[in-house]
Amino acid sequence: MKKRTPISAIMTTDVITLNLTDNLEIAESLFKKNNIRHIPVVSGDSIIGMLSYTDLLRISFADSVDENEKDVDTVVYNMFSIEQVMTKNLTSVNSNTTIKEVAEILAKREFHALPVIDDNNELAGIITTTDLINFLIEQF
Repeated sequence: MKKRTPISAIMTTDVITLNLTDNLEIAESLFKKNNIRHIPVVSGDSIIGMLSYTDLLRISFADSVDENEKDVDTVVYNMFSIEQVMTKNLTSVNSNTTIKEVAEILAKREFHALPVIDDNNELAGIITTTDLINFLIEQF
């Protein structure tokens, strides 16, 4: 295993994003449609927050088995904006950060995803615990 491998080798660069003008129903749809757990919230090319599927679950019944519960989700989602639910004070890394350094951050801070920011403070990608696990699997 290469100790100095940058996360650019394993990060997701084709990132699905949300804007502050989007609503939580759109967010839930993106989570479910794309089978993802974290969506960066952007203003232009700059990241301003991160919304996780867990954030939605905290305020709704998004994982409800009964499809009739959709009306309940809609009412709850209309009570909050993305800005109110998302994480704002983000820890981020750049694409040259090593895989080992990212793993240490995720483990110590108990995060499951980090935005990858380039030199212009623009969103370059996202790195998740799943990316790290897949990388480790490939090593064996």
